[in-house]
Amino acid sequence: MTTVADVLRAKGSSAIHSVSPSNTMLDALKLMAEKGIGALLVLEGGSLAGIVTERDYARKIALQGRNSGSTPVSEVMTRKVHCVLPRQNIGECMSLMTTNRIRHLPVMDENRQLLGILSIGDLVKEIISEQQFTIQQLEHYISGTHT
Repeated sequence: MTTVADVLRAKGSSAIHSVSPSNTMLDALKLMAEKGIGALLVLEGGSLAGIVTERDYARKIALQGRNSGSTPVSEVMTRKVHCVLPRQNIGECMSLMTTNRIRHLPVMDENRQLLGILSIGDLVKEIISEQQFTIQQLEHYISGTHT
């Protein structure tokens, strides 16, 4: 099965978009909109301090009538972040996401160095690709054609 490292390689972009806990939620929202992403890692002193998502904004700012321009990310971010290792497979990632009802997984190596982030979309794309390959192989097997 495909590993996290495989998915990161296929994504191509190794850019990790982040904010600090002291940034405002408005800063975070602007960066997410600019990059076309739904989550940012929160880094403090180069270490992972949390994650902030559009869902966090909707539930902890908009629905509570708070001001995104004056609310720091530290008040909204999720501090307990589920992370994965490059050697884990995408099935494990999907299970972790489903169980914890999350949509993003930071990827850390054994030394706790941040390597990237996976979204549910990244995983679904890879699963669809694997299924299409399997279907193609079965069709060739059934029809007796070889490529």
